[in-house]
Amino acid sequence: MKHALAALFQDTVSTLVAEGRLPAGLPAPEIARPRQDGHGDFATNFALAAAKAAGRAPRALAEELKGALDASPLIERIEIAGPGFLNVFVAKSAFHEIVRDILRQKEAYGRLAARPGKILLEFVSANPNGPLHVGHGRGAAYGDSLARLLAYAGHEVQREYYVNDAGRQMDILALSVWLRYMEVSGQEIVFPETGYRGAYVADIARDLARAEGDGLRRPVKDILIINPDLDADALMDAWIARLKEALGAQYGVVHGFGLTAMLADIKDDLAAFGVHYDRWYSERSLVESGAVDRALERLRSSGDVYEKEGALWFRATRYGDEKDRVVVRENGVATYFASDIAYHLEKYERGFTDLIDIWGADHHGYVPRVKGALAACGKDPNRLQVLLVQFAILYRGGQRAQMSTRSGDFVTLRELRAEVGNDAARFFYVLRKSEQHMDFDLDLAKSQSNDNPVYYVQYAHARICSVFRQLGERGLPLPDLAQADLAFLDAPEERVLQRTLGRFVEVIEEAAALREPHQVAYYLRELAGDLHAYYNAQAFLSVDPPLRNARLALIAAARQILAGGLKLLGVSAPEVM
Repeated sequence: MKHALAALFQDTVSTLVAEGRLPAGLPAPEIARPRQDGHGDFATNFALAAAKAAGRAPRALAEELKGALDASPLIERIEIAGPGFLNVFVAKSAFHEIVRDILRQKEAYGRLAARPGKILLEFVSANPNGPLHVGHGRGAAYGDSLARLLAYAGHEVQREYYVNDAGRQMDILALSVWLRYMEVSGQEIVFPETGYRGAYVADIARDLARAEGDGLRRPVKDILIINPDLDADALMDAWIARLKEALGAQYGVVHGFGLTAMLADIKDDLAAFGVHYDRWYSERSLVESGAVDRALERLRSSGDVYEKEGALWFRATRYGDEKDRVVVRENGVATYFASDIAYHLEKYERGFTDLIDIWGADHHGYVPRVKGALAACGKDPNRLQVLLVQFAILYRGGQRAQMSTRSGDFVTLRELRAEVGNDAARFFYVLRKSEQHMDFDLDLAKSQSNDNPVYYVQYAHARICSVFRQLGERGLPLPDLAQADLAFLDAPEERVLQRTLGRFVEVIEEAAALREPHQVAYYLRELAGDLHAYYNAQAFLSVDPPLRNARLALIAAARQILAGGLKLLGVSAPEVM
């Protein structure tokens, strides 16, 4: 509707220019929805913006434009307000056509034309050293909803999960699993504070013991040496080194067993949450293919690295970072940052025109160094967009739940889904801007009340379905609703509902452009509110057939948009509640 009206205004201005009634070079009319009721369906300040260039008083220009537009079948009437604002009231027939388009096109309604280029969307990418927790859940819901939204808006989107399977965190997991394996095997241990202490580690260890028997047994005292001269991190590194030496080639068995178990758990958890990926990209594959070495060589060639204190540093300060960053440690091991540089270079080389990374908000300082490294390697850093997600804070019974992967004292995504269900979890996660703080109220998410936003929207869909069930129970005919005479829709609630339906395409366009799925959630709440108000104010079945068919057509269109919008968020549209 907005685009059609904007095109009409532009064509009208062009016609007036061609007729010599207006000069060329005027700014394009901008059409917006007014903030106040009674100011029309749309409004424009074109007369004020173009008055000087047109050599007219704003109100006189508004009058001329109004006179040229009055005959359009798209417009019911135009009112001039103040010094020259144009408030446009759209013709009822135009809203009726939107309803018919929705009924004819069904799931395809609102889907935008294909756009050039390819988007690579990477999200979640949590280290496979523990189960996903509720913080990861927000990134999963946001990323998956964004992927659905972008695809609906005409973009080609590939979803990717970057598996950090080559770093120190996985070595800590391997040590933790091995220690629990020794405990399962009957040896007493003192578990290190810096190890991963969750129950999932013991579960993996028991499976490892069943698979490998006693073949991995070694004296724990030979591994967990005590050295008061070492801090906690250095001591952990020493324990890992000693375990690798003690197990030799069998260390890979422990490491691989833990990785495989955790990655399988993550994949299963995300799939059950309705989140799927086109590719799971291994960090280890970057190292093994030489991609990390090639990335470092490119930085050497550009003069953007230097040696200091035995380490190799990237000159990140050249590119806006607060300090330079280590890419190779004193021991010759490349850092996570070096792998990330190689990974992003590889993304460019795969031919994607746009890269979107979704990171936790605590990684905001990481953005300039990654973009700086890309610029140093000759890539356009503006092709990479990093979207930040605040971790959700979960409240149960008024108490905040603590989350710590190492201590094991955290609420998993799986537990959250079991408690509130996928629908509530996904809708709540995307109800706010991703970068905004979020308190997840479990009591509200589980309630069946109008205060629960997902229940409120789903109930609107179910209410419409109940009307059509009653239609069948009464033996009333269901004609082709796209052919219904919508001129019978005269009630105020009907115009409001049609206006809201007419905004769906605009919402899709803006939400996709701004990477904001929460706009879809907001819109669905508004549409549900309009539907509930209509349902409570008007009868649908106990009226004359022409009026009944018109009202059924309108609510059928609302049902289609509610279901389609919920699908974009990965939320179901139940027919009975």
